[in-house]
Amino acid sequence: MLTPVAVFAALLVQSAAPAAPASSVPALGPLVARPASELEQVIERFSTDRTALTRRYDADDSPDQRRKMRELYTGWQSNLHDVNFGKLGLEGRADYILLDNYLKHQLALLARRDKQRAETAPLLPFADRLLGLQDARRNLTTVDPPGSARALAAVAQQVDSLRALFEPSRDSASKAKPQTTRTIANRAAGDLDDLRETLRAWFRYYDGYDPVFSWWVKDPWQKTDSALARYARTLRERVVGFKPGTAQNAGPIVGDPIDAAGLKEELAYEMIPYTPQELIAIAEREYAFSLQEIKAAARELGFGDDWKAAMEKVKNTYVDPGRQPDLVRDLAKQAQDFFDQHDWVTIPPLAREDWRMEMIPPERQRVSPFFLGGEVIQVSYPTAEMTDEEKLMSMRGNNPHFSHATVFHELNPGHHLQGWMSARYNSHRRLFGTPFWNEGQSLYWEMFLWDHGFQVSPEDRIGALFWRMHRSARIIFSLNFHLGKMTPEQAVQFLVDTVNFERANAEGEVRRSFGGQYGPLYQAAYMIGGLQLRALHAELVDTKKMTEREFHDAVLQGGPMPIAMVRARLLQLSLTRDGPAAWRFAEKLPAPVSRARR
Repeated sequence: MLTPVAVFAALLVQSAAPAAPASSVPALGPLVARPASELEQVIERFSTDRTALTRRYDADDSPDQRRKMRELYTGWQSNLHDVNFGKLGLEGRADYILLDNYLKHQLALLARRDKQRAETAPLLPFADRLLGLQDARRNLTTVDPPGSARALAAVAQQVDSLRALFEPSRDSASKAKPQTTRTIANRAAGDLDDLRETLRAWFRYYDGYDPVFSWWVKDPWQKTDSALARYARTLRERVVGFKPGTAQNAGPIVGDPIDAAGLKEELAYEMIPYTPQELIAIAEREYAFSLQEIKAAARELGFGDDWKAAMEKVKNTYVDPGRQPDLVRDLAKQAQDFFDQHDWVTIPPLAREDWRMEMIPPERQRVSPFFLGGEVIQVSYPTAEMTDEEKLMSMRGNNPHFSHATVFHELNPGHHLQGWMSARYNSHRRLFGTPFWNEGQSLYWEMFLWDHGFQVSPEDRIGALFWRMHRSARIIFSLNFHLGKMTPEQAVQFLVDTVNFERANAEGEVRRSFGGQYGPLYQAAYMIGGLQLRALHAELVDTKKMTEREFHDAVLQGGPMPIAMVRARLLQLSLTRDGPAAWRFAEKLPAPVSRARR
């Protein structure tokens, strides 16, 4: 049986065969020869069943959805444990561990959500009653229009009564309102928004198609919808601290910290045997290296150790409005040409041509002040309707030297190539996607190109170091936030002070980090995942067990997973049902390459 290293080497030999008539048509030999997992179809079946259930039980966090998802995960977990682990090959064992780890984590997330629901229940005692309407519709229960109207009228009255407790009035002052916090009230306001969407979908299904339903329900539904909207606004303004009329993505940044126990669960899922405090110490060490290097670049530019002054010079090199797409195009080609000069990673012809570019709308730029990438690279740059201050901050924050270090992060060999490969190799493992794999790889490439001299000028080195300092700072502020040691406002100031962020961009970064769209370890995953890959590269490439191209292709084609599992596969480590042995990767990191010119 071929080892994983031998198989990947064989694939590379076959991929050197004569090109197909069309450049986007691959040679088929490598596809036939790729290593197989006995559990590939098992994971595909689970993913398909899970998708079917989430579509069927589509009232988010409803009683039926909670019950069915818990049944799904516990049932699959029980059946998975019946598999004869000892008879599985390396890839099958890896998939067993990955699926079991995923199921444990999903059950932990359900338990965490149960705790959060208990915290918001005094503010939202009617939530399950409204969600139950959509559950009943999906169960094809015959609707009772008069009963539905009475239920909605009762909920509207209950909502208005609760809202009045938070409004300044003589009546509310004499009544006890539910005890809450800014965090819980903000979460409840978000849940109210979701409830309104679910209720609208429920109402639209019957409205007009059932004239009796419309006759009975339209008015109480409208009143309930308005009551929910008013209540959400009151919670945001009276408890969370929004100014009247402020949009949600422009109000105070609140977030929802998960505390030390939650971080411990998340780190266990990512197979990282470090405490949050140890990860913060690693980040501080990485920041110190970047600070040393950026001071050296500042001296080259004549600013002495005043690196912030040097960075201000770099920020003011922005291109004219309308020219940012041209800059991104040229930087993407420059990076790809640099890779073409070496033999570091396979970038197939189709992956070179199938990505696209779009501009980020101004409203979204408040939470995404920089690039977003993948098959579509999304570019932040000012639009005509922005204020002068917003325009200047956007241009300064997306200057050519900052962009030089991030365009390839989003495209090739970064997020675009990751998505391209994971859709074509071991695609069943997309279920196990983790930012430590995808964001970690893109950050790894930033450090890799730094080591290989991609940034020649001091301005480009400052641009690269801005992001490297930023990724260290992300670990520090995000973990401290979840530990209850740093507020969002302090995180914004931390980015301004330690990375020299534009304040608006710092606010956008922190808002994005704590807005709920990303997991609690997402911001830490960039640097930590990149460092894990650096440590693994040292084990496999520096020791000549794999070439650069073999290593990078193996990581990409193996599919998304915690980096500890990437290591277990490529080093053919002994695996038990409990997963790989703890890997203290930070103790084996190669020293970063200094580019300081003294």
